[in-house]
Amino acid sequence: MANLSLSTGTFSDFQTSIITYMEKARKKLGVALVGLGTYSSEELGPALKETKHCYLAGIVSGSKDKKEQWKNEYGLSDKNIYDYSNFDSIKNNEDIDIVYVVLPNSMHAEYVIRTAKAGKHVICEKPMAVTVDECDEMIRACSDAGVLLSVGYRLHFEPYNIAMSKLGKGKKFGQVKKINAAHGLRNAQGWRLDKKMAGGGPLMDVGIYCVNAGRYITGLEPLTVQAQQGPKKDREKFKTVEESMTWQMEYPNGTIAECACSYSEYQNHLHVDAETGWFELGPAYSYEGLKGKTSNGKLDLPDINQQAAQMDDFACAILDKRPTPVPGEMGRQDVKILHAIYKSMQTGQKVKF
Repeated sequence: MANLSLSTGTFSDFQTSIITYMEKARKKLGVALVGLGTYSSEELGPALKETKHCYLAGIVSGSKDKKEQWKNEYGLSDKNIYDYSNFDSIKNNEDIDIVYVVLPNSMHAEYVIRTAKAGKHVICEKPMAVTVDECDEMIRACSDAGVLLSVGYRLHFEPYNIAMSKLGKGKKFGQVKKINAAHGLRNAQGWRLDKKMAGGGPLMDVGIYCVNAGRYITGLEPLTVQAQQGPKKDREKFKTVEESMTWQMEYPNGTIAECACSYSEYQNHLHVDAETGWFELGPAYSYEGLKGKTSNGKLDLPDINQQAAQMDDFACAILDKRPTPVPGEMGRQDVKILHAIYKSMQTGQKVKF
């Protein structure tokens, strides 16, 4: 241990020295990203340059060019660079503690299960899977292997959304009466427009944020849901998935959530009406630049790197042998709700849980 003397300085100085020593001595866990698409290249990779408890140790990709680019930018060792054919050999790599699955939705279950069998802890991007049965298989595989499973719910580590949760569940303005949430994009392309790969359209991709927000604001699960598909302005582009959707959820305490998602209209807000006031975010779900206010005034909170905070917390959960706040069970419940929304959309009927 480093020499720490009490003969000079204050006790506060001594505490600071101890904390600094412990932070330096604490092991940083190695992360391997599976899939090097836009989210990995523009968000997760850069975030891993800022993390304190984990770092980018490896990559998995089928692209020779991407592997070479990432190797050079992040100084990766050749032995930590994999493709999909030799992925399972990652079990023998002591540099890699965590595998982050950043693949199309239909591939989540396969690679989470393979990661568990390799004995590595795993983060899976949202939505966790395309079916509830797949979620169950993923949870079971990780439990059997004794590894931790987390879902990539970055907003659970973002100050403004944390504040919304505390205001709602803490009843700062009394009981929540109504939630209005919407998330929409205009530039969806590729596998996101293929139902076999995505499991659905904007509901699976961005609507899930609204579903999850309703849960962390109320602390409750919805009792019923009723959904309506929006008109398809581009039938060729959206031939297998919805273009937009609205839906309503009712909670056991009478709270109502009115939600919307779209692949043809930009939407990004979360508004909550309670008994004695209101609180809102706009934008609510972006990677940065979130803004919030309440009926009492503006929320002034730090703008952090959400992905870095998310991955650091998972690394700490592993090191501290504690649960992750965003476990597979949370991801499973959201997928269950998404399927109920689709059922209501298809039947035109209210679906009860």
